Amino acid sequence: MTATRTEAAVAGPLASDEPLGASRGERLTALAQQHGALVALLVLSAVASVGFDSFLTGDNLENMAVSSAFLAVVALGMTFVIVTGGIDLSVGSLFALGGVLAAWGSQYGTLVALALPLAVCGLIGLVNGLLIARTRLAPFIVTLAAMLLARGVLLAVTDEGSTTYLVDESAFFARLGQEKLLGVGLPVWITALLFVAGALVLRRTRFGQYVYAVGGNEDAAALMGAPVARTKVAVYTLSGLCAGFAGALNAAWLVSGVTILGSGMELEAIAAVVIGGTLLSGGFGFISGSLVGVLLLKVIQNVINQIGSLDSAYQQVVSGAFLAVVVIAQTWLGRRRRMV
Repeated sequence: MTATRTEAAVAGPLASDEPLGASRGERLTALAQQHGALVALLVLSAVASVGFDSFLTGDNLENMAVSSAFLAVVALGMTFVIVTGGIDLSVGSLFALGGVLAAWGSQYGTLVALALPLAVCGLIGLVNGLLIARTRLAPFIVTLAAMLLARGVLLAVTDEGSTTYLVDESAFFARLGQEKLLGVGLPVWITALLFVAGALVLRRTRFGQYVYAVGGNEDAAALMGAPVARTKVAVYTLSGLCAGFAGALNAAWLVSGVTILGSGMELEAIAAVVIGGTLLSGGFGFISGSLVGVLLLKVIQNVINQIGSLDSAYQQVVSGAFLAVVVIAQTWLGRRRRMV
């Protein structure tokens, strides 16, 4: 069964989602895994729009969209990692480090402000990938070490967090986070373009096929000629790049490099990806689902804020409970697909 899944992934990612001749039960199960989060998002948004007058206002929707953009970019890279069956715990620290490096580099121009966090965070992601792929170390341990490393570099750059680098609001770099296009913030448009590109790469390129194949069955993928090690190195490098770029974009939005950001973001990104339908075991997932997962988490947080009488800690409680339900549902759906 697993080998067949891997062969389908190498032949084409679409084939891996729904085999030829799939029964009605298989199709319904696949649809539930792929679109369940979207249904939940639409239902919750409809309830919120009825219960709260301010939910559908332009300002509230824009604030949710912009605040979702940075987590979404991190979740984009995380999707590639999890589809291969891996995990990346370093993205929260890389996000914070990327923002500080971008704010510091902005004094030397936009090119430095963008290139510096991409170079440093991409390099850390590359090292993660090399250690995981070449030495077969556990992704959990490697990326946990990278998380501590990135946080240490952040503290060294900011004098133990006492220095906050500011971005000149008149600089072109700041405009990337502050400007609007058709009434929508540029970070939202940039994130949308990145997700379109990510979806095309994962679903329509040979590299994307390799990502699915490695997650489906690593040994079978290697026997079929897929570059397993290179694929793993590439996805962790991509994850580092996405985290660094998201941090830089956030610094442009806040016009400063805030050192305390990014704490727990790795867990939010993982939650969003899993809620969006990507299996933690690898081999099955969707870029669009990760975006829906991010939006669903943000809508939950916004609804709790709209209630007003609930403490902000309830956001984590609700998000954790929702994630537990999703994981249980995914496990059940996955078993049903194999049985069918």
